[in-house]
Amino acid sequence: MSLSDTVYHAQQLMADYHLMQLPVTNHETYIGLISEDDLLNSQDDQTLEHLEPLFLKLSVKASSHFVEAVQLCNSYGLSVIPVVEKEMEWAGAISASDLLKYLGRMTGTDEPGGIIVLELEKANFSFSEICKLVETNDAQITQLNTFFDTQLQLLYVTIKLNRFEVSDIVATFQRYEYTVKYYFGEELYENELRINYDHLMNYLNM
Repeated sequence: MSLSDTVYHAQQLMADYHLMQLPVTNHETYIGLISEDDLLNSQDDQTLEHLEPLFLKLSVKASSHFVEAVQLCNSYGLSVIPVVEKEMEWAGAISASDLLKYLGRMTGTDEPGGIIVLELEKANFSFSEICKLVETNDAQITQLNTFFDTQLQLLYVTIKLNRFEVSDIVATFQRYEYTVKYYFGEELYENELRINYDHLMNYLNM
């Protein structure tokens, strides 16, 4: 969008691309983001130039790490993240959905493998010990992420594994007094099917 475009045109683009904000430029210079709420409170034939005081001055540099774009997106609830070069030169934009897909690839969530989430005190976190317990079960960690809950004062460690079978790894963590908050793996479904099968066979043998 440019400063000379109308509010009505901006609303049409938002509807077409399912966006909550639109970047506005002026001669290849990035000016800011205009939000849907600000457009709804304006006249349809009004140009965006008149709304410039309402623009959100948010952007990331083209040389920035993508995590900065993720933080900006989460902090301000953006549906699109403007990307600029030096002197606010317009470089392009990243949609929140594309950013989420890239984040999934970077964190390995689209790769096959089981997931285990541990809950523990922050002071008890030991990356080397967690790796050792996983590796004693002939598995490897392909991705590890942490999240600290400030209200509960607890650390959540999400582990992505290079295999689906996780029951023995879960048992190992529990044996070492780790709290396993959640786990997902192929073997869980196999175990459930096996239990149902055994129940059926016991019934038939009565």
